Amino acid sequence: MTILIAYDGSDDAKAAIAFAGRAVQDRSAVVLTVWERLAMTSARASAGLMMTLDNTAAEDEAIGQAMTELAGHGAELAREAGFDATPRCDLDSVAVWSTIVDVADEIDATLIVTGTRGLGGVRSLLLGSTSDRVLHHARRPVLVVPGLEATS
Repeated sequence: MTILIAYDGSDDAKAAIAFAGRAVQDRSAVVLTVWERLAMTSARASAGLMMTLDNTAAEDEAIGQAMTELAGHGAELAREAGFDATPRCDLDSVAVWSTIVDVADEIDATLIVTGTRGLGGVRSLLLGSTSDRVLHHARRPVLVVPGLEATS
């Protein structure tokens, strides 16, 4: 049995890993970081969803590498919390929440773990929070862990 932990580097994502380490019996985990290619961001901007950013293949590659490293950091935190954790970094297909749900289905996760607030900022205000969307669209249990202030 494997759990899927959504990780974006935010304090809430870190709190979710720590809480899951104390509360979840499954010890196998995939720590998933989902990122958006700048070209996709630019395309969405043309639809009025966010400001346009110029990009190059080198920039996309650099961002992909940074996100892969971020997933590795999340897996390290999960290992410290007691999980046998594997990092995974995926480019989003439609939206971050959708990719999380799709990966959970692909690996047949017994549980999805996510924090309440990530690093989405303004985009979350416009599109709704990732954790809310995962909670309402997942076809499996979801553990949404509030931030550090709420769990202290």
